[in-house]
Amino acid sequence: MNEIREKLFSLADEEYQKFHGSLCPGTNNIMGVRVPVLRNFAKEIVKKDWKTYLKNADDDYYEEVMLQGMVIGLAKMELKERLEYVEKFVPKIDNWAVCDVTCAGFKFTKKYTKEVWKFLKSYLKSSKEFEIRFGVVMLLDFYITEEYIEDLLTILNGIHHDGYYVKMAVAWAISICYIKFPKETFKLLEKNDLDSFTYNKALQKIIESYRVSKEDKEKMRVLKRENEKNKKEDKDNF
Repeated sequence: MNEIREKLFSLADEEYQKFHGSLCPGTNNIMGVRVPVLRNFAKEIVKKDWKTYLKNADDDYYEEVMLQGMVIGLAKMELKERLEYVEKFVPKIDNWAVCDVTCAGFKFTKKYTKEVWKFLKSYLKSSKEFEIRFGVVMLLDFYITEEYIEDLLTILNGIHHDGYYVKMAVAWAISICYIKFPKETFKLLEKNDLDSFTYNKALQKIIESYRVSKEDKEKMRVLKRENEKNKKEDKDNF
């Protein structure tokens, strides 16, 4: 796979590497290849012997992992085979960007919504931060629909994990649910089992959205939950 790595380095942008590296704290193996450029490279690989590529692909660099996810999403294959590749790929995800870009490229989900919904359940029940985020972002990308909204909100309400990237994904998903299905999502915001960080982040994202009315934003501000730490400190002061 030295040929693949050399190609990736030739496509790298030093300025982008610095910029993108600042958005992915703790990820120190970024070459600096922009996503559209990486996706074009993935399309080239798919036209050739992509199975051999996936079998021998390296995981040392951020782009090497993301490239695999793109190829899995683009290559022509039956669903069963594709999900087997996805299953092998997900454990390699160790940052939000690889997770989110990969999920967005899994457009085959639109054709096999029921099958993929079932497939995602194990990730949503995982104890691993990025496995859960993978499941949540897949729901966010493909399942905020009239058919799935009620079940989706129930799932989001039931996710309890200390991982920052899980909390942020759940908050993000709830905010998009509100934009598309305000009535159903408002019921969840009124009564839920979310931790205060996730709950308040969801409200914040709704308030920041240009697709939400001023009136609805005011409702979100009223719903904001007092920080649990502040609650405890106030109690201790009495």
